[in-house]
Amino acid sequence: MELNTIAHMVYLFVLGVPVYRSRRYLGVTLKTAHRAFTVFREAIYSATMGELNDLALTGAIEMDEALFGGKRHGKRGWGSAGKQMVFGMYMRNGKVLTFPISSRSREELLPLIEAHTRPGSLYYTDDWHAYGSLPVRGAHVVVRKEKGIPRGRDHLNGIEGFWSFAKNWLYQYRGVPQHHFHLYLKEIEFRFNHRDEDLFKLIASLLVKLVPNAT
Repeated sequence: MELNTIAHMVYLFVLGVPVYRSRRYLGVTLKTAHRAFTVFREAIYSATMGELNDLALTGAIEMDEALFGGKRHGKRGWGSAGKQMVFGMYMRNGKVLTFPISSRSREELLPLIEAHTRPGSLYYTDDWHAYGSLPVRGAHVVVRKEKGIPRGRDHLNGIEGFWSFAKNWLYQYRGVPQHHFHLYLKEIEFRFNHRDEDLFKLIASLLVKLVPNAT
């Protein structure tokens, strides 16, 4: 594939053009365009996961869980089938970290909190019991709501805003393959965390690292 075509693919990817549309602008097959976009997401995933070991949020941190997936018949809410649970941590005025999870249990959430936040932080959560031991690690503010509206001045607006951003971004794809959900999730996290930067240059630099002889 010509370098100019790859650059155009990265540009369309940065703009958020779905793969089924981008191929029409590029004159390539759907299979080729899909594979290219998957490589872009794999590069982002590799970079973000590589930074995790050295990344710990601090200060005021909002934490919450969300469900992703299309509408399905049957049971709704946390027990619904075919949905993907995600745990998110948002450092106010900073980065967000997201993790696909299999349950909302204390045993699953606390290791992530301990690994990716610094002791002494100020934690904002809802009243889910899995967060009950957080006062041992730092200050803990429980945000309670009435009819979906926070009582008082404390809130989870940052992480809830990210959930809205993520779901709106995924909507355009009209469904995400479950086995690739982790790639899409980290793509959205990457976009959010670098929202004030040149994404084209950032992603191009990640691709160059994958294929160093490309330059």
